[in-house]
Amino acid sequence: MPKAQIIGAGLSGLYASCFLAKNGFDVEVYEKNEAVGGRSRTFSSDGFLFDMGPSWYWMPELIDQLFEDLGENREDYFKLKRLNPSYKVFWKDSDPTEVPASKEELKQLFDSFETDGGKKLEKFLSDAKIKYDVAVKNFLFQPGLKLGELVNTDVFKYFFRLNLLKSVSKEVASTFQSEKSQSLLNFPVLFLGEMPSRIPSLYTLMNYADLELGTWYPEGGMHALANALYEIAKKNGVKFHFNAALDGLDIKENKVEKLKINGKECSADNLVISADYHFVEQNLLPQQYRKYTEAYWEKRKMAPSCLIYYLGIDKEIPNLRHHNLFFDEDLNKHGAEIYEQPNWPEAPLFYVCAPSKTDENVAPKGKENLFILIPIAPDLKEDEKIKEHYFNLVVNRIHKHTSCDISDAILFRRDYCIEDFKKDYNAFKGNAYGLANTLKQTANLKPKITSKLKNMVYCGQLTVPGPGVPPAMISGQLAANHLMTKL
Repeated sequence: MPKAQIIGAGLSGLYASCFLAKNGFDVEVYEKNEAVGGRSRTFSSDGFLFDMGPSWYWMPELIDQLFEDLGENREDYFKLKRLNPSYKVFWKDSDPTEVPASKEELKQLFDSFETDGGKKLEKFLSDAKIKYDVAVKNFLFQPGLKLGELVNTDVFKYFFRLNLLKSVSKEVASTFQSEKSQSLLNFPVLFLGEMPSRIPSLYTLMNYADLELGTWYPEGGMHALANALYEIAKKNGVKFHFNAALDGLDIKENKVEKLKINGKECSADNLVISADYHFVEQNLLPQQYRKYTEAYWEKRKMAPSCLIYYLGIDKEIPNLRHHNLFFDEDLNKHGAEIYEQPNWPEAPLFYVCAPSKTDENVAPKGKENLFILIPIAPDLKEDEKIKEHYFNLVVNRIHKHTSCDISDAILFRRDYCIEDFKKDYNAFKGNAYGLANTLKQTANLKPKITSKLKNMVYCGQLTVPGPGVPPAMISGQLAANHLMTKL
């Protein structure tokens, strides 16, 4: 029975452990934190249960397929509820917009933004579906090791409709004139870690995922996905070690012979690195075994980090929905403060998740669970004064737009920022979302899953296919598959 060791129990490491165990491997997982999930962990306090990271459940059919690839049925582990409205957007000088789940209502909404907005949306989403289908079939499940992976009939057939050399914002602006239409269609790519003006138009596929496939909530919260993979792994004999940090590798003849976990030696047979790629390569590998230089990493375009507030509120906030986007300031200015001249933003956009609107189990009755996220540039210097400044800023703007003051009703508060990402995940520059999906960092141009060592591969958000919940799981499958082909 072949053996494998996995470093990190985030979604990519969890999926890799399940995949290898299903294929006859004796698997052990070493996780530096106290529980599975990585960025998708939870914590509880004062009767509130907080998902710490991902809060958007998109591409449900893709996640279901990944369960099927393990011989499992996702519904045996948790159910899904489609959110309606999908989310709410607060504007600067007009009434907020609720984005409906219904296609017909969605077209009516775009008709209210501009003449023939619904017809334009229908055509736009039809093109986005082609991109989505081509990307899922031809790009997402490719290990990014050979140029030939990108050359096939579908890619040639739809090459011009993929608009690889055009930006998302240009494609959106060529179809829609109203500021609200453009803002709603540019919004999803912000998850990809760049401004819409610098993300390839291929990624309008995210609009299809958003507006056609819908926004969902898993029963039990977002952590239900990590929990399900954890249960599948244990069912297949995977052994887990928590509070077990990798701090060294013993290498002989281009092969990892031993792991050092909390300073103690452990066996190494076939190794999957789901921990931070940059940290392991640049800090734990001798220079001759590194595939990339520090200069290479410094030139990578990083997705943002975040300043997050987890709040337990002693009342309900009637004018919030489950997902809320505060687009009440200038997106381009905020984007420049993240990507062009990195600095703490003057007037940032932000996101508020209120899962207690959907799930009565995440907050005591009559109270509200809030997750507030401000995208910021990675590697900024933080202090308590800065965190307090932005906390007061978001509380005041929530008050302004919802007519609800939460400042005197806070039962619990926890702040989470760049230094926490570094401490908990060894995250390169304290990033939250990995590498930006620019054209130069897409598919085969990402850091490879392979290493210079015979028995070690990488997975996670710094390699293919990139950041996000389904991509993380796919990354685990790609790494595990490659490891198996080398035996």
